[in-house]
Amino acid sequence: MAKEDLMRFSGVVDEVLPNAMFRVVLDNEQKTRITATLGGKLRQHNIRILLGDSVEVEMSPYDLTKGRVVYRTK
Repeated sequence: MAKEDLMRFSGVVDEVLPNAMFRVVLDNEQKTRITATLGGKLRQHNIRILLGDSVEVEMSPYDLTKGRVVYRTK
């Protein structure tokens, strides 16, 4: 799968789970809850994600229940 095939959504961290995993509520019509992990640069530069942070999530079109946090918005 090409990198251009990933879908990006914005959301809010709803729950912090162990092993750098998070439950994120997406800002769409259904208010979908997904499980997301930290992306490469966030993990590499040790950027902290806290409860209530606004984040951007990348998701594969094949599995809409899992994602990767790629950006923490202000």
